[in-house]
Amino acid sequence: MKDPDFFAPARRILAGEIASLTGASLVDPAHTDIVIDSVAAASEGRAGALVFIDGKRNAEILKTTKASAVLCPAELASQAPAGVATLVSAKPQAAFAVITRLLFPGAMRPGSLTGETGRSAHASIAADAILEDDVTVEPGAVIGAGAMIGRGTVIAPNAVIGALTRIGRDSYIGPGASVQCAMIGDRVIIHAGVSIGQDGFGYLPGAKGLEKIPQIGRVVIQDDVEIGANTTVDRGALTDTVIGEGTKIDNLVQVAHNVRIGRGCVIAGNCGLSGSVTLGDFVMLGGRVGIADHIKIGTGAQLAASSGVMNDVPAGERWAGSPAQPMRDAFRELATLRGLADRKRKKRDGDE
Repeated sequence: MKDPDFFAPARRILAGEIASLTGASLVDPAHTDIVIDSVAAASEGRAGALVFIDGKRNAEILKTTKASAVLCPAELASQAPAGVATLVSAKPQAAFAVITRLLFPGAMRPGSLTGETGRSAHASIAADAILEDDVTVEPGAVIGAGAMIGRGTVIAPNAVIGALTRIGRDSYIGPGASVQCAMIGDRVIIHAGVSIGQDGFGYLPGAKGLEKIPQIGRVVIQDDVEIGANTTVDRGALTDTVIGEGTKIDNLVQVAHNVRIGRGCVIAGNCGLSGSVTLGDFVMLGGRVGIADHIKIGTGAQLAASSGVMNDVPAGERWAGSPAQPMRDAFRELATLRGLADRKRKKRDGDE
């Protein structure tokens, strides 16, 4: 049985068009009419495929590629095999992404898993829920009382939309996702298994043990946010948990109550943001970053993977380590420790 082709190209494109669309320079004009109908990893290039090479470490791959076209920096162009349409670009990966989006628009935004459109007879939709035209509700989905969902949005199988929840236009709520106590903007993508709006982790010690603090805030997710599979976003205690416009969050991230995330942030997998953390705009968190409660991360700051953040991070700084500190200091300490360890080892080996 033939393997399924989950993403078929929407069209074909000529090498000359690639140059026009990306601003790349086609080295040999004779290659203008070479046809491209797929993309591939640099090491898996084949006839009809476009690949990209970015960096001298991959130069050897370029020499033997079987792809029909390659995007690469100027210093590597001469190493492409004869007959390959070579397109010189200062940013080969960015140019490659432009063409990939054009060839495979279906991979940009999830669609109906079942192929159904409209309201499935096997979904449960409250009588007073308001759905604009062209909303897709797939089998097993549940939409609560008073919920409002905008035009072009897809609610995937077994997703649950709580009462009074608002979801904007052209958004996607993935299979098994749970959304409650939330206000969600336009073009938001929420992947499978995401939980949004559950109560935050709030307790106080009392005479009989831990006493629960009611969590009566909301989650506000602005336009063009994307949230990866199995991420959790707690609603606020008294104020809102907010995720700013254009922010992208990876899989398995915990966003606690009252967290405020700015615009255009990037948060990699397994990060944990404790209660009342604030991220400025365009903050970048590497994988498995942990941030203590009430910490403020300034606009444009970057935190290296596995950083443990216990102090405020000023705008624009790069921190690393656990406890996290400015990256230069963290690397200096690491180098010092390695030096001490090397001296101790040499001394020990010399005594033996």
